[in-house]
Amino acid sequence: MTTFPHATTTAANAAITAANAAISAASTTAPADPTSPASAAGGPLRDTPVSDLAPTLDRLRQAWQARKPDYDQRRDDLHRLRDALKRRLPEMADTVAADFGHRSRHESLIADGMTVLNEIDHLASHLRRWMKPRRVRVGWRFWPARAEVRQAPVGVVGVISPWNYPVNLALIPLATAIAAGNHVYLKPSEHTPRTTAFLRSLLAEVFPLERVAVAAGGAEVAGAFAALPFDHLVFTGSTAVGRKVMAAAAPNLTPLTLELGGKSPAIVSADVPLADAAERIAFGKTMNAGQTCVAPDYVLVPQDRLEGFVAAYRADVQRFYPKLENNPDYTAIINERQLGRLKGYIADAEAKGAQLVPLFPGDQGRRLAHSLVLNVSDEMKLMQEEIFGPLLPIVPYQRLDEAFAYINDRPRPLALYYFGYDKGEQQRVLHETHSGGVCLNDTLLHVAQDDMPFGGVGPSGMGHYHGHEGFLTFSKAKGVLIKQRFNAARLIYPPYGTAIQKLIQKLFIR
Repeated sequence: MTTFPHATTTAANAAITAANAAISAASTTAPADPTSPASAAGGPLRDTPVSDLAPTLDRLRQAWQARKPDYDQRRDDLHRLRDALKRRLPEMADTVAADFGHRSRHESLIADGMTVLNEIDHLASHLRRWMKPRRVRVGWRFWPARAEVRQAPVGVVGVISPWNYPVNLALIPLATAIAAGNHVYLKPSEHTPRTTAFLRSLLAEVFPLERVAVAAGGAEVAGAFAALPFDHLVFTGSTAVGRKVMAAAAPNLTPLTLELGGKSPAIVSADVPLADAAERIAFGKTMNAGQTCVAPDYVLVPQDRLEGFVAAYRADVQRFYPKLENNPDYTAIINERQLGRLKGYIADAEAKGAQLVPLFPGDQGRRLAHSLVLNVSDEMKLMQEEIFGPLLPIVPYQRLDEAFAYINDRPRPLALYYFGYDKGEQQRVLHETHSGGVCLNDTLLHVAQDDMPFGGVGPSGMGHYHGHEGFLTFSKAKGVLIKQRFNAARLIYPPYGTAIQKLIQKLFIR
């Protein structure tokens, strides 16, 4: 078992305590009864003892050191993972729906199924090329020699995944880390215990325990997991908890990828057809009932187009969902705690002068009626915190400069959406705003591009993954200089002051 100096251990313990407190505060439900959700393997899902975490990491690392996965192993792993997931997609959709209370089957198959399968296909098809050493130039002063860059696996990658897309956000970083030649330790969210059991069963079908392991549990397990000495750690979740994860990882200098969130804006231009903008914003906001890290969080609309946008948006949402009650396409809020948080946002906003525009007659249990929110102000909670639900504030503006200023005065978002066909304005958006990613005239779909980096900036995240960027994230770019028998560098070895050294200095020190 790996041991660490006392000072480092003490710092790590302190970080674990802080992380536990933060994660507990951010929890959206009481800890799940470990005997309640049956696992996909047929038994109850029980929390992983904290005392088991470090030995499991050691087992994964020792196995990796003993036999680092080669190309054939990585490719085979990806293919077997794909085949297993594809075969169990109906089970996956049922399992996620059970955790949500109700989750649109089509949304699960698209967002948690199709996206993962496509990503695995992309990884497998490009893997051989990505693994090839890349030749780099050697300056003639160092001849005879050659140099190359090899993408070496880092070791064991930890993945802390969230509840909103519990399969996608667990398996895409896991598959990418596997493609890069690593072993993986996964910690899914405690708020989707049935899906955690499904993932454990699925991964046990594909990988031996010394190559991929799954930890289950709540705040105590999550805090201790974040403080393990991983070779890389991926966390997807809120900005507040992301800070604590970073603090927990700091004593070990663990490299981090943080996929966080924030308030992603959409801008409606002065001349874009409102039908185009409203429909595409509605798609991005209603997917998973707004429980998406890159969902439009608020919309900036020209003052004189406000009524028209509201009417167009209402028509599109009601076309997508002709009714709310018992609608199989309308996803529920994950749990009562999150539902209470959203209703608290509504009450706070109305108390401070906001106008709520419900798009349905009422709620049905945790199916929260989608609503627009007008007359919003900065002191309202829904304008301070990421909404993560079916509430869409509308912020009017007079000139495009005002919209840019509004966005730039706030923390940098994970995504930004602009609707307008003027190419000059499009370039202004790209130049004058800063965000993790951008869609021009659409929402969400930039995340589904297999070979485009996905990640935040500042409070919305750190680092990138997906496709080649993910392969690079979970690899170490190892520079290699190769020389054989002849060694021209002997000319600059001591003792110094020879005639040839003086000549070299005259030629190259200028």
